[in-house]
Amino acid sequence: MHKNTQNRLLNSVLITLGLLLIGGCATKTITYTQYDFGPLPIVASAAVSPAETATLPALSLSLADVHAPVWLDTTMMMFRLAYANDLQPRPYATTRWSMPPPQLFSQRLKARISLAGGTVVSLSDGAVNLPVLRIDMDDFSQTFDSASHSVAQVSIRASLFNGRVLAAQKTFSRQIATPTADAAGGARAFATANDAVIDDLMAWLTRLPVKK
Repeated sequence: MHKNTQNRLLNSVLITLGLLLIGGCATKTITYTQYDFGPLPIVASAAVSPAETATLPALSLSLADVHAPVWLDTTMMMFRLAYANDLQPRPYATTRWSMPPPQLFSQRLKARISLAGGTVVSLSDGAVNLPVLRIDMDDFSQTFDSASHSVAQVSIRASLFNGRVLAAQKTFSRQIATPTADAAGGARAFATANDAVIDDLMAWLTRLPVKK
């Protein structure tokens, strides 16, 4: 009887320990490192000349939601291994954007136009008689051509509408080498590439016969 009692106690202890381990695994959460584009740049790049920037206060736009493929419309930071399989976008395990890249781009674009003296409102606000800018994000990924070197690629397609009429359309793309071949280096390069694309986009808009 004494041996049976010991066995029962041992089994009870083992079951309790097992339940504690399972409970611990169930409540364990992954801590993600989050990135955004950082502070707004104080000085625009050479893509926008002072003369072009000066015309922005008269420019008013209605901005539609930025569209992107499903694999980009997420907070996951994506990368490709060009030396292994460049057809497969992969997510970093413990690194995330603070919001999906389309939203980060839209937020940054609105801030940059406002900073330059222009006016931009969301399409959902229902503003009338304003040209509508629609943006499709085609790529926003970090590509490794080797284990020690990568570039951040930002590609968008901008379409400007006056009412239902397509007034102009253009593709913008920037590729910036990352300072380090990791997620942190990718985030820094993306911030630079993203602002460069916005510079190019703003310069293009100022040269268009946009209805004011």
